[in-house]
Amino acid sequence: MKRVLGSSVVFVIWAASFAAAETPVERGEYLVQGIAGCGNCHTPLGPNGPVWEQDLGGRLVEKIDAFTAIAPNITPASRIADWSDEELGRAIREGIRPDGSVIGPPMPFAMYRGLSDGDLAAMVAYLRTVPAVDLDPGLSQYNIPLPPAYGPPVDSVADVPRGVTVEYGEYLAGPVAHCMECHTPFGPMGPMLDTDLGRGGFEFHGPWGVSIAANITNHADGLANYSDDEIKAMIVEGKRADGSPLLPPMPYGYLARMSPEDLDAIVLYLRSLPAMADKG
Repeated sequence: MKRVLGSSVVFVIWAASFAAAETPVERGEYLVQGIAGCGNCHTPLGPNGPVWEQDLGGRLVEKIDAFTAIAPNITPASRIADWSDEELGRAIREGIRPDGSVIGPPMPFAMYRGLSDGDLAAMVAYLRTVPAVDLDPGLSQYNIPLPPAYGPPVDSVADVPRGVTVEYGEYLAGPVAHCMECHTPFGPMGPMLDTDLGRGGFEFHGPWGVSIAANITNHADGLANYSDDEIKAMIVEGKRADGSPLLPPMPYGYLARMSPEDLDAIVLYLRSLPAMADKG
């Protein structure tokens, strides 16, 4: 007896086969040049925006009293060319260079420690393929003490099953896109993830002036009064419901490259966040 597969079953089979055919470099490109927005810090800026011919060549990110943060060149023309894949992966996920020195803020290690082994390997694989950029942006300087490490060594992190689920949305908004680090208030020990997750209030300084990360919890001060489509427009277009533009440094152009399913998963996760008023 012949069985006829329904269209939904056929789609699931097709999607699974497509995901299986994805190479690590393709996944890495999707992450680095898309939802993770690495170039938002590591690509030089000109008067008209990113200087694409120097993509991932490094730049000054933040200059405040506490530190002058310079995102390094992460193309094969930089010192990472001499690092093993394991060493580069550890620098990304744990903030420890091969010589044992610690990478300082604003690299979001509170989030990156949760990158899965598969996605981390994919990002490293992609970075090995990008065009070499001959650029030395300089070195960061810190007027604050850096910790010896951001936590114990990370042994292994399992992949999170992809899908329009709260769990995958949490992974994307956390370890991959690090939304939750930027949108959480900072305390003496870093982002207050355990007590104020998504509450907003952190200040960013740049050529645009000062921007303050918004509350993205499910509260009236946050996203409760926005529709899903309005939230998506803010994430990928940088526009409020009234059409007015949002300020940098949120990487709207990179986030616009994510798949509709990943965007749906992030919105689903944001809807699950406990409501918190703006921090007074």
